[in-house]
Amino acid sequence: MREPPFREILVIKPSSLGDIIDALPAVGAIRRRYPSARISWLVKSEWAAVLQGHPFIDEVIAVPFSWRAVPRLIQAVRRRPFDLVVDLQGLLRSALLGAATGASLRIGFSAAREGASRFYTDRVAVPEGIVHAVDRYREVARALGCEVSRVDFGFPASEEAAAGIDRLLTGFGLSASAPFIVIHPTARWESKKWVPARFAELADWLIREKKNPIVFVGSKGEREEGNRIVQQMKQPAINAAGRTTLPELAELIRRAECFICNDSGPMHLAAAVGTPVVALFGPTDPRKIGPYGAGHQVIRKGISCDGCHRNRCVRENECMRAISVEEVIKKISESGLRITE
Repeated sequence: MREPPFREILVIKPSSLGDIIDALPAVGAIRRRYPSARISWLVKSEWAAVLQGHPFIDEVIAVPFSWRAVPRLIQAVRRRPFDLVVDLQGLLRSALLGAATGASLRIGFSAAREGASRFYTDRVAVPEGIVHAVDRYREVARALGCEVSRVDFGFPASEEAAAGIDRLLTGFGLSASAPFIVIHPTARWESKKWVPARFAELADWLIREKKNPIVFVGSKGEREEGNRIVQQMKQPAINAAGRTTLPELAELIRRAECFICNDSGPMHLAAAVGTPVVALFGPTDPRKIGPYGAGHQVIRKGISCDGCHRNRCVRENECMRAISVEEVIKKISESGLRITE
């Protein structure tokens, strides 16, 4: 690929939380290859906080991302003369926004959906056998001449977030340095969710047998789901859903002994900050979007319809209901996770 002296780079990756996190190692590689360039990232407003202050990025362009907001989006991408656009979203809208910049080099996947690749000047074909999202994004960085062997999510510790979590934990009666386990019991898709009563049973076992406090997390909209699980438990637990910003959630997960979850955005955040993950999968493929890196545990049943990628199940969430509490306990017990007893 030709290599002009890039001064202004625009990364287009507006959503979702897990995808944004998985794209960070590729952007980190671009940052290392072009240290003097200014890197801007176009992102949906709701996810901007996870990128604010990130060392790989000079500017976070946070905007509503909808067709009605197109004039505002076009204005945002024309705010400065970008000479390189890296479209990691790979949809028609993101490709059109890249074209609207007028950048002389616009790069994306050759297999981008909705005909998006027609609007790129350079297209990247991902070699067969590279399946995980983190590795696929890194192929775009490789095409730009970047060294991609180092996988670094780059999440810095935040003093402000740390202070917020200290206050949160002490407010719940926990020492800021005490060990605990974090559970995210929900997901965007109903078909990704494990049975709530089983999360309650698992949490009771962890408190009783491992002597670890349990902290449930999630968004403000997921708080009621967490409350219903806590109400089913025999042991007391903390529901911190809706009580943290995204940087504070990262800090809370960073301190946890382990992170237990369905396939969700916070799962990727946990892997990025180096906390061991126990993830329960059903309709999605962990080879493509599972927790990245070593030391994580994935539980998935080999039933006929798993990996269907349906957000609404036609078989009563059979793949998730097939996972028993006993299997999860066994996986935790055999995994060597750093759970204090």
